[in-house]
Amino acid sequence: MRDHASGGAGGQKVRWGALLVVTVVVLVAAGVYAVGAYQRFEESRTAASSVGTSAGVKLPGAPFVLFRNTASGQGYGNAATVPLSDPGGTRAISGQECDRVYGSPEQVVCLRTNRGLVTSFEAKVFDHNWEQQRAWPLPGIPSRTRISPDGSMIATTVFVTGHSYATAGFSTATEISLPGGTTGNLEDFALLVNGERLQATDRNIWGVTFAPGQADVFYATAAASGRIWLVRGSLSAKTLTAVHDNVECPSISPDGTRIAYKKNDGGALAAHWNVAVLDLASGRETVLGEKRSVDDQIEWLDDRNLLYGLPDESSDGDSNIWKLGTDAGAQPSVFIAHGWSPSVVR
Repeated sequence: MRDHASGGAGGQKVRWGALLVVTVVVLVAAGVYAVGAYQRFEESRTAASSVGTSAGVKLPGAPFVLFRNTASGQGYGNAATVPLSDPGGTRAISGQECDRVYGSPEQVVCLRTNRGLVTSFEAKVFDHNWEQQRAWPLPGIPSRTRISPDGSMIATTVFVTGHSYATAGFSTATEISLPGGTTGNLEDFALLVNGERLQATDRNIWGVTFAPGQADVFYATAAASGRIWLVRGSLSAKTLTAVHDNVECPSISPDGTRIAYKKNDGGALAAHWNVAVLDLASGRETVLGEKRSVDDQIEWLDDRNLLYGLPDESSDGDSNIWKLGTDAGAQPSVFIAHGWSPSVVR
C-alpha cells in the first residue's frame, strides 16, 4: 500500500527543488544582465564625447552658461560651461559629476548622488578653480538648487519620498544655507494665506529663487491641504506669505519684476506643466507657447527669454536646454543640445 504522506512530502521536495533551480537561474540571469549593463554604461562613459569638448580646469570669465552635460561619451553627467555668446560651441567639461548645478562668477553648487552599497546624497560648493570649499549631506534625492545674487546663500530642495512633483504623496525638504548656518527646513516657517497662519501639517516647500537686491527676500512654492501657492519668504521673520495660486518652481527675472514658473493644468494624477510668467506688480499672468510639459525650474537667459531642460525623446538619459521668449506668441528653440540644469552667469 502506498504511503500517501511520504509521497506527498517527496512531491513537495521536488517542487521546492524545482523552484530553487528556477530562482537560481533567474538570479544568475539578472546578475549577468546587470554586469553587462554596467559594462556598457562604463564603455559609453569612456568613449569619445559626441560633442566638442575641452578640459574645464576653472570657470571661464563671465558671461557664460553652466549646465550638466548629457552628451554621450566622456564627461557625461559632469558640470560644464560654454560662453554665453556661443552656446553651441566647444564645452569645457569639469571633473565634477552633478545631478543639479547652479553657479555665480566665483562659485558653483553641485547636488550629486553617491552610488554604492549604500546610496547617499550631498551638496558640494566649488570655487572658480573647481576646488571644493565645503560639502554637506542631503536628506534625499537632489531636485533644485539656487545661489543668491551676492553668492552668500544657497538653497537646496530634495525629494525625501517620491521622485517627481507629479507623484501623489511626494515630500520635499528645502533649506537655505547662510554664512552663519542654515535656516533648517523651510516647512518650519510660518505659512500665511490671506492674512491667517495656516496650521496644516502636510505642507511642502520647494523651488527657492532669491530676489535681486533684497537680501532678506526669496520666493518659493508652498503646498498644503491640496492647494499650491507662490510664497514670498522673509528670512528674518521666518514667514512664507502666499501671493499667487498654482505657481511651481518659481524663478525671478534679473530685474526682479517678474516670476517665471511651471503651471499645472493636468490635475494631480496626470500633471502637465505649462510655462507661465507672472508680473509681480500687476498680478497679470501670461501662459507661454510651449506645448510640452516642462518639469524644471526655469532659468532667465535675460529679461526677455527663458531657459529650461526637457528630456530628449530619442535617447534615454539625454536632455536638451530650450530657449523661449516671454512674449505670448513665442515658440521654443534648442539653446544647448545635450544639456540640463542651465545657469546663466554674468
